[in-house]
Amino acid sequence: MIRSVVRGIGSALPRRIMKNTDFEGVVETSDEWIVQRTGIRQRHIAADDETTASLGEAAARAALDNAGLTPADLDLIVLATSTPNNTFPATAVDIQQRLGMRHGFAFDMQAVCSGFVYAVTAADLYLRGGQAKRVLVIGSETFSRILDWNDRSTCVLFGDGAGAIVMEAGEGAGTIADRGVLAASLRSDGTHKEKLYVDGGPSTTGTVGHLRMEGREVFKHAVGMITDVIEATYAQAGITSADLDWFVPHQANKRIIDASARKLGIAEEKVVVTVDRHGNTSAASVPLALAVAVADGRIKKGDLVLLEAMGGGFTWGAVLLRW
Repeated sequence: MIRSVVRGIGSALPRRIMKNTDFEGVVETSDEWIVQRTGIRQRHIAADDETTASLGEAAARAALDNAGLTPADLDLIVLATSTPNNTFPATAVDIQQRLGMRHGFAFDMQAVCSGFVYAVTAADLYLRGGQAKRVLVIGSETFSRILDWNDRSTCVLFGDGAGAIVMEAGEGAGTIADRGVLAASLRSDGTHKEKLYVDGGPSTTGTVGHLRMEGREVFKHAVGMITDVIEATYAQAGITSADLDWFVPHQANKRIIDASARKLGIAEEKVVVTVDRHGNTSAASVPLALAVAVADGRIKKGDLVLLEAMGGGFTWGAVLLRW
């Protein structure tokens, strides 16, 4: 059977690093307060010349280099983002142009922080369906553009960045030992919209708007929803937490990550955590964490890796793959 195998990975971060102490004097907060409640110590903030498209392009080129491929080898680009360069066209098309790719097709995937997980499952379907042989999946965000910098409950949480993988159709035996995507489960529930959203848009206010969040409500739902979708993914693959080599969760809050891992029985040493250095980068969060763990040698070929994310909407999902 056809399996969607990860061939290469790359990432890109803005030049500017903003530490927790940089917020002191801007809003009423402190490094101690932020670390205690979120685990975040710093984040990267995009400069005027750094955009979702430029960061996505840089991550894409790094992933292609890592895969030993060129844009000519791609059939499709799927970009997960909630902060596009323009209302339209899709920023994926902008990245396609920047890469010099004049063939194939490209589109944006909007599922907020779950975007990359959604995009990986979409790419998997295109590959297994024979619509593409190689897909570039990118998560790129500039959330600093939609933050209310006077709202201490949100402005300290988010950062900018991009991560990308190249997925390729390969042959598998149809067993858990195959490389590539093995199982996935996606969910959404629009009744929770007001808990995490942006208060603007072309069809309502005609403005970009700012991010608004009911932090306690999001936290209250997060662990249960994450656990539910991961258990559904386990059931598809016929595995348990004990079979995992690595858990790469959405990097929103260290307390949510820790609570989810405990509830699922995932050992602490198997959890990849980068929220301390990146903050919450929305759809870029999971691929950035993946890139770190691959670069430092933790994730190796053949490892069983679980990806998970939850975002505004609510949307949430999980993907199990063998690296």
